Amino acid sequence: MTSIKKNFIYNAMYQILLIILPLITVPYVSRILGVKGIGIYSYTYSIVYYFMIISMLGINNYGNRSIAKVRDNKIKLSKTFFSIYSIQFFMSLLMIVLYLIYVYCFNNNYKTIALIQIIHLLSCTFDINWFFFGLEKFKITITRNIIIKFFSLFLIFLFVKTKNDLWVYTIIMATSTLASQLVLIPFLLKEIKYYKIKKMDIINHLKPCLLLFVPVIAISLYKIMDKIMLGIMSSVNEVGLYEQAEKIVNIPFGIITALGTVMLPRISNLVSKGDDNKIKKYIEKSITFMMFLAFPMTMGIMAISDDFIPLFLGKEFLKSSTLVYYLSTTIIFLSLANVIRTQYLLPKEKDKIYILSVILGALINLIINYILIPKYSSIGAAIGTIIAEFIVMVVQILCINRELPIKEYIVNIIPFFIKSTIMFFIIFTFRMIKMNSLLRIIIQVIIGCIIYFLLNMKYILSILNVKYIKIRGRKIER
Repeated sequence: MTSIKKNFIYNAMYQILLIILPLITVPYVSRILGVKGIGIYSYTYSIVYYFMIISMLGINNYGNRSIAKVRDNKIKLSKTFFSIYSIQFFMSLLMIVLYLIYVYCFNNNYKTIALIQIIHLLSCTFDINWFFFGLEKFKITITRNIIIKFFSLFLIFLFVKTKNDLWVYTIIMATSTLASQLVLIPFLLKEIKYYKIKKMDIINHLKPCLLLFVPVIAISLYKIMDKIMLGIMSSVNEVGLYEQAEKIVNIPFGIITALGTVMLPRISNLVSKGDDNKIKKYIEKSITFMMFLAFPMTMGIMAISDDFIPLFLGKEFLKSSTLVYYLSTTIIFLSLANVIRTQYLLPKEKDKIYILSVILGALINLIINYILIPKYSSIGAAIGTIIAEFIVMVVQILCINRELPIKEYIVNIIPFFIKSTIMFFIIFTFRMIKMNSLLRIIIQVIIGCIIYFLLNMKYILSILNVKYIKIRGRKIER
C-alpha cells in the first residue's frame, strides 16, 4: 500500500511549488495588468467557474471516494470509472453550449476575455484527477502539474508585457489547465479496460453525485460569488484587490489541503474495511498536525501583511494588506473543517452534515455581502467570508461531537494557539523599528520560525520519529 507520508510529501512539495511560483508571477502580473486587469480576469473566471462546477457535478469528491472503494477489483474499477465519467462528459458538453449562449446573449462587457475562458470549461471534459486520487497515485498528477506550471510561468514572462496583454494571460492560464488534464489520458488507458455499462449503472451514481454537488455550489457562493457581487455592486477594481488578497492567503492553505487530498482515499478504503479505530487515530493526528501549521501561518501573515503587500504587489494594491489581515483568520477555520470533511464526513458518507454546514455558511455569506458590499466593498466581502467559514466549521463540529472526542482534540491544539500568539507579539514589535521593509520581513520570518520551532521542539521531534532518553538530567538522542 502506498505510504501516507510519501503521498503527503509529494503533495506538500507540489504545494510548496505553488507557493514559490506565485511569489514570482503575482508581483509581475499585478504590476503589468494592474488592479483593473486582474479584476476583469477574476470576474470573468468567477462566472465560467460556475459552469465548471456544474459540469463536474460533485464528481471530484464522489469519484475519488468511489474509486478508492473498488480499486482492488480491476473490473469494478473500470465499470465505476466509465459510469461516473459518462455523467461528467455529458454535463461538460451541456455547460459548454449554455456558456456560449450566456456570452453571446447576456455578456456585454469583457466578451473577448469571457470567450477565452471557455478553455477552462473545456478542460472539465477531460478532468480525471479524481480517478488517480482514488488510486492514491498522486505522483502522476503532481509531476505533470509541475512541468506545466513551469512552462506556463515561462510563457507569462515571455508574452505578457503590457495591460493590453490580458487576453494573452487568459489564454496561457486557461490552456495550461486544459493541458494538465489531457496529459493524464495515456496513464488512464493503462489503468482501465472498457466494459459495457448499463443505463442503471450511470443512474445509480447520479443521485450521490447530485448530493455532493449541493455543497460544491454552496461553497462557491462564499468563494466565488464574492467576486461576482463585488463586480456588480462595487467595481472590477475591488475585485482585483480582493482576488490578490485571497491568493496570498491561499498560498499557505495549499500545504494544509495537501494532507486532506491524501487522506480522503485512504480513509474511504478503511471505511470499506470497517476499521474505525484506525480512522480515529488518523483524524487525531491530522487535526493536531493541521493546527500546528495553521496557527503560526495565520499569525505570521497578520504580522507582516502591512509591509509585505505593498512590496509584493505594488502600491496600487495597498488596500489588499487590510484584506489579507482579515482573511488570514480563515486559515484556522478552513484547516479544521478540512480534516473533518475529508477524513470523516465524506469517507463515512455523512453527506447531509456536510451539505447542511455549507448551505448555512453560504446563506449567511450572501446576506452579509448584500448588506456590507455596497458600503464597504471588498472589506465587506472579507467579513462575509470569515463569518461563513467560521459557521461551516462550528456546524460540522457540533454535528459530530458525539461521534468523535472533539474536546480532546481542542485540548491538544490549545498549546499551538498560545505559542503562535507569543510568536506573533514578538515579531509584531519589529513594526515599531524603522528599517527597510524587505529586511524587516526577512527578520520577522526567520525569528518567528525559530521561536515557534523552539517552543514546539518536542512535537516536531515526535513527527520526525526522533526519540530521546534522559541521562542525568540531560536529553540524549537515541
